[in-house]
Amino acid sequence: MGNFVDHVKITAKAGNGGNGSMSFHREKFVLNGGPDGGDGGNGGDVLLYADPNMHTLLDFRFKSKYTAENGTDGAAGRCTGKRGEDLIIKVPVGTVLRDAESGAVVADMDQPGETRRILKGGRGGWGNTHFATPTRQAPNFAKPGGKTEVRTFLMELKTIADVGLVGYPNVGKSTILSVVTSAKPKIGNYHFTTLTPNLGIVRRHGKDFVLADIPGLVEGAAEGVGLGHDFLRHVERTRLLLHVVDIAGSEGRDPIEDFDQINLELQNYGELSTRPQVVVCNKMDLTGAEENLARMKEHVAPLGYPVFAVSAATHQGFDALLDYTADRLEELPPVQHFTEEIDLDEEIKPSTFEVQKDGEVYEVVGTSMERLLDSVNFDDEESMNWFHRTLRRWGVIDALRNAGAKEGDTVRIGDMEFDFVE
Repeated sequence: MGNFVDHVKITAKAGNGGNGSMSFHREKFVLNGGPDGGDGGNGGDVLLYADPNMHTLLDFRFKSKYTAENGTDGAAGRCTGKRGEDLIIKVPVGTVLRDAESGAVVADMDQPGETRRILKGGRGGWGNTHFATPTRQAPNFAKPGGKTEVRTFLMELKTIADVGLVGYPNVGKSTILSVVTSAKPKIGNYHFTTLTPNLGIVRRHGKDFVLADIPGLVEGAAEGVGLGHDFLRHVERTRLLLHVVDIAGSEGRDPIEDFDQINLELQNYGELSTRPQVVVCNKMDLTGAEENLARMKEHVAPLGYPVFAVSAATHQGFDALLDYTADRLEELPPVQHFTEEIDLDEEIKPSTFEVQKDGEVYEVVGTSMERLLDSVNFDDEESMNWFHRTLRRWGVIDALRNAGAKEGDTVRIGDMEFDFVE
């Protein structure tokens, strides 16, 4: 496939939040200056940018790990830590980002210049100034910055084109593209000359549309045979398919059998067989083409597909085809956008925990619990009191009670165990 890469796996991590400062004001002749610990800075976000100058995911084969900058810790004198720099990852237009674990779509970068946040940086921790109250005037604890997780993503580049040229290898798709657009694809008289999608713009009576020459199909492509999915993923966005057949059967194949086989592969891949099609009978300048054209028209009549006879070699028959294509596109919905199915930059909420029973021990697990433990100074009585109040406020005590915990039962959170108290 040369330098064209259209599917990769990467890992990304937003920046951690800086820790809050536990500090007290110290000044000559001032005995009790009070808490003055500053907040930590927020961690940097991870963003995607749809760069119209990129056309391949090749760069991600050499660099696959991306980490945004951490926020810096707070300092004495109520000094807030510096926010971490955001990390911007440039991707080609048409890139679909999926969560590797669930397969859910995180972002579809189908608009040139679009920027999307995919991971939110950790929030900076509060300094001890936030925990001062009339009855707790010298809080001996601060809150750590929010920690972020490494996420694994799958990137797929799906060509953005209004019309896709599909068909068996060597039926003349690249030649047709060169005839109707100013694109200069590689053309050769052998199979799989085209190994990457080629795009061209067709201008017809004041209407423009993007035409893609997609690598050729073979039987079994939906299962990955030949170029397989490397072909089919680039058809998913197209609004209209120009199904090109070698109507002369110049390589000894039956054009009708070719037509049926291609549609079977489109059907096996998903819902591509329902995409509107136009049958383009190429190589009309060769012997046997007229007879096969009549057979093809009869064969596709029940399907309602229009049939156009063309010759890329002699540049004949394209006016009617392009006029029909431009008019048909006016009636069809816009290019497919893959709807985002998961939002990974949502902040972790207090409710993100669950109670599990391990023998006689009730265990509270969840990311929110891990962050809560990081906020507690277990050597300080006031900090412990704040911890217990937080458990009650977040509903952890109620959840334990509903799970069957009774007075004196053992509860475990992280590495800490304590007796359940109503």
